[in-house]
Amino acid sequence: MNNLRIISFYSALVLSFVSLLGCVNEDNDARRIIIWHQMRPDERSILQRQIGRYMEANPGVQVVELFKETEELRSGYVIAAIAGQGPDLVYGPSDPVGIYEATKTVMPLEEIFPAEYLSEFDSTGLLWHRGHLYQIADKIGNHLALVYNKKYVQTPPTTDRELIALAKSIQEQYGSTAGRPNVYGLGWNYIEPFFFIPFLTGHGGWVFASDSVTPALDNGYMVEALKFVRRLRDDEKIVPKDADYNVADALFKDGKCAMLINGDWSWAGYIQRGIDIGVAPLPMITETGLWCAPMTSPKGYSFNANVAEEKIPLLVDVVQFLLSEDNQLETSRELGTAPTRRSLYSHPAIVSNEILQNSLRQIQQGRSMPVVPEMRAVWDAMRPGYQAVMGGALTPEAAAQSMQQLAQRKISDMKE
Repeated sequence: MNNLRIISFYSALVLSFVSLLGCVNEDNDARRIIIWHQMRPDERSILQRQIGRYMEANPGVQVVELFKETEELRSGYVIAAIAGQGPDLVYGPSDPVGIYEATKTVMPLEEIFPAEYLSEFDSTGLLWHRGHLYQIADKIGNHLALVYNKKYVQTPPTTDRELIALAKSIQEQYGSTAGRPNVYGLGWNYIEPFFFIPFLTGHGGWVFASDSVTPALDNGYMVEALKFVRRLRDDEKIVPKDADYNVADALFKDGKCAMLINGDWSWAGYIQRGIDIGVAPLPMITETGLWCAPMTSPKGYSFNANVAEEKIPLLVDVVQFLLSEDNQLETSRELGTAPTRRSLYSHPAIVSNEILQNSLRQIQQGRSMPVVPEMRAVWDAMRPGYQAVMGGALTPEAAAQSMQQLAQRKISDMKE
């Protein structure tokens, strides 16, 4: 993707929208740090607690956190930063970093943080892009796995065949009402392509060719994955006929779904609901011998490129505090998310946590989400074709071809 094209696109929005942004760090107070993030309420509560401890230990420093919806965070941050404004720190998943780098709105961090300090982190928690470090994460994963209710499942399936057999057995045991299972064997959000990726990788596919920017959607891997997902619903009948994220989530919370494919952001909520859950890696596809590999990504902090040089030491101090072992351990214990400090992987609280250990196994079997801007075009291209297959409007073969053509067209439009 042409960087000038990206910069031009966002620059055109600056004059129209910057007056609407609000909350930008216009005063440039050297002792005031502003963080924009898209944390869920449970994450945000922990962040506020940790920020409170930092300010108590550092009188005179004010750290302000501001929530932004995911899309608002990405676009609003770029627009503000191009205008020379915005927060000092932006926190979020790794995928927008390609846009941040292309618009030159974040600064490289490899010369700001000592190499010795960076070596304390798992490599997956350090996001390098085009030869520079742009994000240091406090969480790795942000990934899907198989969540199961131990009321129905004692031993999770390890293959697709075991998954189907177990789901059918549960549905037969609990019967049906008006033609619908009282307890579905499996559920997930099959509206969004992000939740489809594990089935694509399990059948040998990926979203890009070896150059990491050319879409690779029109092939047999995609066709077989689409057929498999449709078969689970229409032939095996182990998933609901219609299920977006909210429907699948509600079925699991209400005890009407035995197994669920969902991300690490959701697990703490199920536990708080009183459900005795287990987490396991997604199954292996027997025909290919490949594990269903979800996309994984870190979530962490990037520095606004506009931060004054004299303010950088304070930002480093704040980030190092938020990324400390104690704070990461606190977050992992409460949310079940995987930390990035390598020393914590042998901590008793992490080693003894069955859910977290299985989460780490899933991360190891996952694949890193690309941070290139072309990824956005691929998501937009996959969605209509995937949904058309599930809706019966397209064959898998036609959908794969349509996805590829649309992705190529969208990427071409970006470069013009």
